[in-house]
Parts: sequence; C-alpha cells; structure tokens
Amino acid sequence: MFATLKEDIQAILERDPAARSRFEIITTYPGLHAVWLHRLAHVFWSTRFGPLQWFARLLAMLARWLTGIEIHPGARLGRGVFIDHGMGVVIGETTEIGDHCTIYQGVTLGGTSKVLGPFTVGEGARIGSNAVVVKAVPAGATVIGIPARVVDEQYADSMARQADGDRFAAYGVMPGQQDPVDVVLHQLVDELKRLQEELDQIKRAQR
Repeated sequence: MFATLKEDIQAILERDPAARSRFEIITTYPGLHAVWLHRLAHVFWSTRFGPLQWFARLLAMLARWLTGIEIHPGARLGRGVFIDHGMGVVIGETTEIGDHCTIYQGVTLGGTSKVLGPFTVGEGARIGSNAVVVKAVPAGATVIGIPARVVDEQYADSMARQADGDRFAAYGVMPGQQDPVDVVLHQLVDELKRLQEELDQIKRAQR
C-alpha cells in the first residue's frame, strides 16, 4: 500500500514540470488527495459489508467537497494515476484505470457522456478535449471529436516515433508537434478545397 502511495507521488514529479518537491505535492495537489482518499474508500467498499460501504461513500463525498473530483469507491485505479487540474472529473463505479494514466479536468469516465462503456482504451492512447468516446480506442491511438474518431494514421505514427520511449507528453502532445485538433482542422480545410475544385470542374463541364 505504501509503495503505491509513493508511486502516486513519483508520477506527479515525473509528469508535472511545476512540481518542485514531494512536500509540495503532498500538501497542495488536490488530484493526489482525491486518489488517496479513493484508495482508502475502495478498501472499505471492497468488504461488501453494508455499513463499511456506506462509510466508503461518505469518504468519496468528502473527497468531492475537498477536491472537486468525484470518484465512486467501486472504481479501480492503477498505480501512478495522476489527475492534473482535476476540477469536474467524474469516475464512475464500473471504471477501471490502468497504471500510470493521466487524466485532465472535466473528464467523465463510465458515466453518460465523454467515455461510454464498456470498452477498453488501449495503452498509450490519447483522448482529445471534448471528445465523446463510444467504442474501443486502439493502443497508441489519438481520438478526437463527437463521436470520437482516430486521427490520421500518419500523424499517429509520427507521435509514436517521437514518443522517445516512456517520455511523458503533457496533454498528449510531444514537443514540436501540432495539436491533434489543429491537424484535423487542416485536413478538413484541404478536403474542402478539393471538393470546391471538383465542383468547379463539374460547373465548367456543364457550360
């Protein structure tokens, strides 16, 4: 248990450039507080004993008041989970989060929007802001949109090549890369140009 708590702290040190010390993380990071309170609540929830499960829900409610992050005590969180700027994060009872996952603000998992289950989001996958995920996401893929779709495979391959091992990419974007939403917008502009050219050709042919 203590090894898991230490790994939670280490995950923040490695992924948040603003983190300056373990003491600062322990005392001022609400994402960490929410995860730790959840880990305690999950122990009580797992007993399946009514009064202790009620206490687990009470701890979850306390965590929500203190951090703005709502995690059902039945959810399963892996090691090194980092909730960064977590206001508005909701993690439902059926959610299972793997090791070393990073979650940003406003994400809903296992609920009625954002990520709808049951399905798996593969290892190393990235989900863009405001995406609504309704089916499985392949490992290493980047998905955006409503409903979420995998962005251009060539772009995804370039991300994998530039990932440089296990180096963490804040907000899913490596240094020197374009934002995936920006990439898709450029693709849409190019597609509109192509369609306009085809339309112009059809108009000229009808004259």
